Amino acid sequence: MKILSLPVILLLARTTEAGLVDDIVNALRNAATCGGCHALLVPLKLLAITGDSPFTKSITAVCKTLKAADADVCEGAVGTQAPILAHALRSIDPLGHTATKVCDAIFGLCQPPAVNSWKVPFPKPAPATPKAFVSTGKAPFQVVHFSDIHIDREYTPGSDAKCTKPICCRPYADKVGPVSQSAGAMGEHGCDTTTSLAQNLLRTVSANNKFSIFTGDVVEASVWLANRKDTTERLTQFNQELASILQHPVYPAIGNHESAPTNAFPRNTTTKSDVQWLFDLESTGWAPLINATAAAQVARLSGSYSTIVPNTNLRIISINTVYWYKANFWLYDSDRKQPDPNGILAFTIQELQAAEDAGQRAWIIAHMPPGTTDTLRDQSNYYDQIVQRYRNTIAGQFFGHTHQDQFFVAYSDYKKRSAETAVNVQWVAPPITPRGGNPAFKVYDVDPDTYEIMNARVFRTDLSDPEFQTNPRWDLYYDAREAYAPLIGGWPATTSLNPAFWHKLTEAFETNESAFQLYETLRRRGWDPVQCNAECKRVSICDMRSARVENACSVSKPGLNFRRRSVESDDDGGHAVDECESSGLGAILSQAHTLTSDDLESLREQLREIIQEN
Repeated sequence: MKILSLPVILLLARTTEAGLVDDIVNALRNAATCGGCHALLVPLKLLAITGDSPFTKSITAVCKTLKAADADVCEGAVGTQAPILAHALRSIDPLGHTATKVCDAIFGLCQPPAVNSWKVPFPKPAPATPKAFVSTGKAPFQVVHFSDIHIDREYTPGSDAKCTKPICCRPYADKVGPVSQSAGAMGEHGCDTTTSLAQNLLRTVSANNKFSIFTGDVVEASVWLANRKDTTERLTQFNQELASILQHPVYPAIGNHESAPTNAFPRNTTTKSDVQWLFDLESTGWAPLINATAAAQVARLSGSYSTIVPNTNLRIISINTVYWYKANFWLYDSDRKQPDPNGILAFTIQELQAAEDAGQRAWIIAHMPPGTTDTLRDQSNYYDQIVQRYRNTIAGQFFGHTHQDQFFVAYSDYKKRSAETAVNVQWVAPPITPRGGNPAFKVYDVDPDTYEIMNARVFRTDLSDPEFQTNPRWDLYYDAREAYAPLIGGWPATTSLNPAFWHKLTEAFETNESAFQLYETLRRRGWDPVQCNAECKRVSICDMRSARVENACSVSKPGLNFRRRSVESDDDGGHAVDECESSGLGAILSQAHTLTSDDLESLREQLREIIQEN
């Protein structure tokens, strides 16, 4: 394909303003297929070349015309993220491979392209005789896993818990009329975590646990307001709370809400922007928690680090998987294949090799699970190659981000997924934020010889409890061994909840409807139950067996991209909206297919004025 030179494109864009507007509107009208999306990217690229300002104003107009969000949310979310998308479009072929990823991630109109084949290089082959890690029957120790705390420092008791914004319980300036539901002191559904509830959680998990892992997302979901100053203050305050309230070590990971703009993690191959300020901030803030050597790695290695838990043979490897996240628009600013953005994969390999050489077990912790369909297929595939190579060393993988209590199983042979080929499991913690359910965290019973998970117990606080607003209680919600082992005919007390256990559980879900519904209830922490039809169930179970996301059964759809595991009943197996991305630019533009003819004519006039002004 012949690509027009930049001067020619600029000339065309400047001399055919009316034609450009017509092209954009007509492309939006026809953007119902993957080919239609590529066709839309051509005039959007021309628009981006005219400058960030007209591009941003135009996308803001689309958002407002769609009524995808309140006007201020449209202006803020688009204003912070559209310039990144404009930069990406200026940098790529609108009909190329990267553009297909954009059409998948942002519009939901293309399926993810096939994986770019790449054989991950390893410093050594797997040992012919791997070290055996054998339990001697010692009592397990306990580790807390909490995630997605999303503390809203502007939460205001008495404000409206029902609103038109992505999060409520704030004194918004455009609020009109009486308060329909007064926000309580400790928290409400539809709102992010109060400071008091966050501190209550930290005091609760301090007792009787060896250490904690926190898998990211400190900052609240007001992404349209996200800025560096506020984000810095939020992260600094939370780090101080971790150090002062928790009475045991904590090992954190970087979440996608930790940057400003949200999700914006530029690769180190661009000169347009960087997020080094965040890594420097967390390096300083985490130093008292993870030691100075690991903290120095955070600053140097894009938020990743590795450290040995004191008095154990366990290495914690915390990696920044936001560099594999579909909603990170910086990942689309080049057509050149970049298999390992910012060296996250290489660092993981380095640390796993060090653990193998030292005869250690390793836990990998990160925010986004590489098994969720939010992950770019290339990096999910490459990460899975690492898991296969070091499966004897990796004792556990722990993630958050999905706002669900989930798991994903990895297999040595994805064509023959069975208990025998199951080699590892990704544990996903439920969120602390009550925005989409009851806050919950996990406590693992860990074998001190193998560092494998012997049991997992989930504790939650129930917002419907009359005492919640004055004294939240974190009660045992369920015990994984007690709830699930009977469904597979029992499980030996001395055997960990290993990958074979979880695969067998998926088999039980296939044949036992009650078992599947139990999982669905527990996954949502007993809040807002929904029905999952037969197709939804099939997709859900398939996705559980897909720690390598190319093997998942979820598909991209307009308005349904960034969706979660099987929580809506529809003929196609619908999935729950990504609570992390509900007000982001991707969520806004994925609704473009709903524009009516009247919308498009109104938009045509707005775009003409915007382009003429610029």
